[in-house]
Amino acid sequence: MASLSESEGTNRGSMWELDQNLDQPMDEEASRLKNMYREKKFSSLLLLRLAFQSLGVVFGDLGTSPLYVFYNAFPHGVEDDEDVIGALSLIIYTLTLIPLLKYVFVVLRANDNGQGGTFALYSLLCRHAKISTIPNQHKTDEDLTTYSRQTYEENSAAAKIKRWLEAHAYKRNCLLILVLIGTCTAIGDGILTPAISVLSASGGIKVQNPNMSTDVVVIVAVIILIGLFSMQHYGTDKVGWLFAPVVLLWFILIGSVGALNIHKYNSSVLKAYNPVYIYRYFQRRNSDSWASLGGIMLSITGTEALFADLCHFPVLAIQIAFTLIVFPCLLLAYTGQAAYIISHKDHVADAFYRSIPGTAVVIVMLVTTFLMVPIMLLVWKSHWILVVTFIVLSLMVEIPYFSACLLKIDQGGWVPLVIATAFFIIMYVWHYCTVKRYEFEMHSKVSMAWILGLGPSLGLVRVPGIGFVYTELASGVPHIFSHFITNLPAIHSVVVFVCVKYLPVYTVPVDERFLVRRIGPKNFHIFRCVARYGYKDLHKKDEDFEKMLFNCLLSFLRLESMMEGYSDSDEFSVPEQKAEGSINNAFLTDKTNNNTMCSNGDLSYSSQDSIVPVQSPLRGNSLLRYSSHASHTISDELEFLNRCKDAGVVHILGNTVVLARRDSGIIKKIAVNYMYAFMRKICRENSVIFNVPHESLLNVGQIYYI
Repeated sequence: MASLSESEGTNRGSMWELDQNLDQPMDEEASRLKNMYREKKFSSLLLLRLAFQSLGVVFGDLGTSPLYVFYNAFPHGVEDDEDVIGALSLIIYTLTLIPLLKYVFVVLRANDNGQGGTFALYSLLCRHAKISTIPNQHKTDEDLTTYSRQTYEENSAAAKIKRWLEAHAYKRNCLLILVLIGTCTAIGDGILTPAISVLSASGGIKVQNPNMSTDVVVIVAVIILIGLFSMQHYGTDKVGWLFAPVVLLWFILIGSVGALNIHKYNSSVLKAYNPVYIYRYFQRRNSDSWASLGGIMLSITGTEALFADLCHFPVLAIQIAFTLIVFPCLLLAYTGQAAYIISHKDHVADAFYRSIPGTAVVIVMLVTTFLMVPIMLLVWKSHWILVVTFIVLSLMVEIPYFSACLLKIDQGGWVPLVIATAFFIIMYVWHYCTVKRYEFEMHSKVSMAWILGLGPSLGLVRVPGIGFVYTELASGVPHIFSHFITNLPAIHSVVVFVCVKYLPVYTVPVDERFLVRRIGPKNFHIFRCVARYGYKDLHKKDEDFEKMLFNCLLSFLRLESMMEGYSDSDEFSVPEQKAEGSINNAFLTDKTNNNTMCSNGDLSYSSQDSIVPVQSPLRGNSLLRYSSHASHTISDELEFLNRCKDAGVVHILGNTVVLARRDSGIIKKIAVNYMYAFMRKICRENSVIFNVPHESLLNVGQIYYI
């Protein structure tokens, strides 16, 4: 009995080793792909043009903030000149510390190959540490030209922080929740900000017409908003050219009027540039000064857009536009308003239309601050003193504003928070069920050694045609395939496992998108194709995904034969089998090329599976090294593949229904059985995303209980 158990353990170990050799990761394919991607270089003239365009896209919210800041800071009027100077000093240093120092000179540098926003920070962290909650990353992904990352010394601070983040799942989940909070609050703010800005601007028409109804102002704002959003489909370039002159003129006007007001009314407001008046402001007004921070915080509304809209413009263009035009004009505008209000204290409520307090904004800024800590330590390898300095300066401004905004939640600040909460619930439920579905795929996958052990026919009838089996797994056989062949007695002559994989990069160059390899001996006609996409890659409607897959197979077969022509030791040896049977667990070693060989008597082949990339650097007279045998073999296989395509192509997709267990709580049942099911129903299916013809589609259903 003991010897029998030992034998079974040896067999299981050998079978696992065989499976690893049969279905190895595509390291060689990925490393051979060409590095076609090159970062864009901008001339000085082009940078100035882009800086001009960015005015019409990025800085609209910041530019309209002077319309409502002072009114929200003093909703009950101004009693003392020192209060205005103190509020102005707060505005000046808030603009200096948050938009200028934090975002323009620090946060903008933490971009993901030119992409900004909360998700860009998260994807950057996912490349430098294993913190993704879906463990589908592999070292082959690091060969992408857009997959930039840093390496660390074993005992460095960055390496210790990396190990600390990777140690426990709850840390990864906390980081994900933080990212979702930042993303959802940005959405909540983005929904309301255009309406607030336009409504505040439209309120100016009541200055000359005090008896005008508020309804008229609202109607004017609605008309303007409809006009603005109707232009969005023309694209960033045209919208930028259209609004950039208007916004530039706006900044010049508010800056000029501000300078005129300083000269005309009260130049003593310039003493607000002394930060001492901030201390005096809080000392004089006590609790009122704290509450007024909610209004003063509106002066930095739209700051997050500097980072979120980075995908449209280079960093240097936004830095030029802000430092040379936006920042000085805003300082002049606020200083001029303060000079005017000191001389006309009763006009503070008449000049601007009251707005909803813009609460979600400061939450997004706090999330960005916290995410910048691991970015500075892991990506930039900054000294801890610089990190602490950044945190202290940021939180010193943002935490007081956050606490002040909490006092105004009942005055309208609850609106963006409710919107953000709704989006957070949707995103978290979707992510939770997606992770559970991926775990189900991982745990229920079938051993490749078992599949190949069935022989070239897989124990079934191999009918003419090509079967594309879609899976989220980059290795192993998906459960839907075993479910399919268990219930049907036939399978196609050519089987291709297609894994569509999304990576934490903003884009995957087309030349590096597909990885193809052969699984097992040639007469099995089984392949694996991994299609890799970034988070900004779009699936175009006119993109023929099926044709792209087939062309990749053809290129693979041609280049595989080309590689075989270089060395006889790289060729397969696949004699005709006498009978189908399982592959024995005997391993031989080819001393000529150190490849592991699997043998079952009559059948022997290299576990390296003649790996070649879709595109190869082979050029020139190297083609002359083809052998006549290789040329004959490739022509036969290409002809066989074309005949299979003519016979018909079928796309086999898994339709996994995720349900909560019967003993689950009511909240989980609602989230999984209703919310997630509804979202899956209204979202586009993979067959639609990849333009799979309906007549070629075969769904394999299965139910998974979580």
